[in-house]
Amino acid sequence: MNRSVPEFGGDVIERIAELYRQHGSRPYDGGRRESVTALEHALQCAQLAEWAGAEPSLVAAALLHDIGDFVGDGSDGADNHHELRAQDVIGDGFGAEVLDPIRLHVAAKRYLVSTEPGYADALSPASQLSLALQGGPMSSDEVQRFEEEAYAPQALLLRRWDDAAKTPGKPTPSLDYYLVLLQELREQARPARRRTVVGALDA
Repeated sequence: MNRSVPEFGGDVIERIAELYRQHGSRPYDGGRRESVTALEHALQCAQLAEWAGAEPSLVAAALLHDIGDFVGDGSDGADNHHELRAQDVIGDGFGAEVLDPIRLHVAAKRYLVSTEPGYADALSPASQLSLALQGGPMSSDEVQRFEEEAYAPQALLLRRWDDAAKTPGKPTPSLDYYLVLLQELREQARPARRRTVVGALDA
């Protein structure tokens, strides 16, 4: 089934909630079949980020890192570049501190395969299959370029949580809990409203 990128409108938090309502119950990683649903994986990933004491922006990235899958090509025979499609879904609502770890989390897997002995063998079968579709291990030039990315360290943390967030039946906070976190993050990022001074009074 093809899921082309739709025209999005409305509030980004409502958009995220609707996408998880529509697609969160499907098996994580599509036909490659991980042992949890897409929503369970997202919530577990966000929980691991919180447990690690991550900044709210990185918790948000952990929750949203696979949201591009909901608007991508559902085929298991090609890479749908879901890490880039996330920009189409949430790019109008969050800054680089959220979007760049998401953009880089697939590259982080390829980086770790190239630089950490035993990492590839520890990947789930579904992740090993997607690795092949995503380009396989990085070349030395790609490794260097990845290390020069400003958010590479955050992407590597996200990758570790991504790999671990596949436990069937694990209790987590609800999606609503994390939607509140997303809204708070957006509110904090907005510049303070400037006041107009009329005489000695603030209006």
